Amino acid sequence: MIELTRLEGVVSEAAVLVAVLLDDQPVCGAPLEELAGLAKTAGARVVGQLAQRRRAPDATAYIGKGKVEELKFLVEDAGADVVLFDNDLSPGQTRNLEKTLGVKVLDRTELILDIFAGRARTYEARLAVELAQLEYSLPRLKRMWTHLSRQKKGIGLRGPGEKQLESDRRLVERRIHDLRTEVKTIHRRRQREVATRGDLMTVSLVGYTNAGKSTLLNALTGADVLTQDALFSTLDTRTRRWQLPGWGPVLLSDTVGFIRNLPHHLIASFQATLEEARQAHLLLHVADASNPAVLEQISAAYKVLEEIGLQAKDTLLVLNKIDALADRARLQGLLSRYPNAVPTAARSGTGFGPLAAAVSEALSRSFVDVDVELGADNGRLMAYLAAHGEVLSKQFRDSRVVVHCRIPQKHLGRIHGDECVIRRRANGADAESGELTAIEEA
Repeated sequence: MIELTRLEGVVSEAAVLVAVLLDDQPVCGAPLEELAGLAKTAGARVVGQLAQRRRAPDATAYIGKGKVEELKFLVEDAGADVVLFDNDLSPGQTRNLEKTLGVKVLDRTELILDIFAGRARTYEARLAVELAQLEYSLPRLKRMWTHLSRQKKGIGLRGPGEKQLESDRRLVERRIHDLRTEVKTIHRRRQREVATRGDLMTVSLVGYTNAGKSTLLNALTGADVLTQDALFSTLDTRTRRWQLPGWGPVLLSDTVGFIRNLPHHLIASFQATLEEARQAHLLLHVADASNPAVLEQISAAYKVLEEIGLQAKDTLLVLNKIDALADRARLQGLLSRYPNAVPTAARSGTGFGPLAAAVSEALSRSFVDVDVELGADNGRLMAYLAAHGEVLSKQFRDSRVVVHCRIPQKHLGRIHGDECVIRRRANGADAESGELTAIEEA
């Protein structure tokens, strides 16, 4: 595999941060604050910052000629080892900047990929990161490979020969093909694993990185998932049982955090990891209410959900870390903007009661309240109703029994025939919806 420059653990590397703000992009608080957090997570020391507002990126170096000279002086004066851009650079722009500055230049995507490489712990996550790295690196081989001399000629290799770069490119393409095949296999296996949990409702935690998803998972389920004040502390999906008050057990999953301009290579590579969110009955979108850029982070998270095809999922917004808010009026402003949001503080346990009630209500929307009339000797159907729904009452009438239960809509289709009748309860009135009887074999 091609290893990108690893920053993690190399605390001696000094970094200069650069951001180009295009005219059509809004400024979200301090323009380099998030990049500084990424640099810190990667193990670099920030020794300088430079920002420029432009109508469009410069084709040669992304920043203008004057800013290049200013950046060169800043790098030399600060003794920087690397320049980190908050933008995505082309291979040519990166090459030109490195030639002028005399130090490594990494763009935003390369930095995030490097962090992911350091955070990946499971086999699945490491495969996803390697695939994303290789797909990103393939068009940049000229910058990463310096041994471009032609191979020696020999028997079977007569002729002009071929560049080492071309040989390396074929090796990389072959590795990408193998990784894609393996990732697809893992994805299919994960789909089957998630599908087998049909008897329990599933809730998935999503949201911007470092919003407190893992802390919330630990507090609600008693899990011991790693939590730390750092970006992308969780890459692997973790699922725990949550005893939801007033409802019963549900499965709660923590997923990889989102970030604005999340590299598309990562989105594609982490399809298997995001399968938990894709199959969940409810998404809990956790946002850091104490972050000055929380509105932009919420918007970025929704954009990522749209990119992975989850924008239509039933979603409940959770405004976390309210205990870190010094200005309570700011919380009221967020609640007026998002009236259905639930304020919480995962570390102190604040708001867990309203959160549980809101989750129960949201999950109930996929259930129907019905009366099922069937023969008293139809034990298999009564067992099915008890296993897949909540039996609220039973009324026996001679050889018949009326079972009042709440059951997921999808399970009603598993009952059919002419021996029993199902009636939906709507506003206290019964409305006959069809005739149902013996259950199909699963």
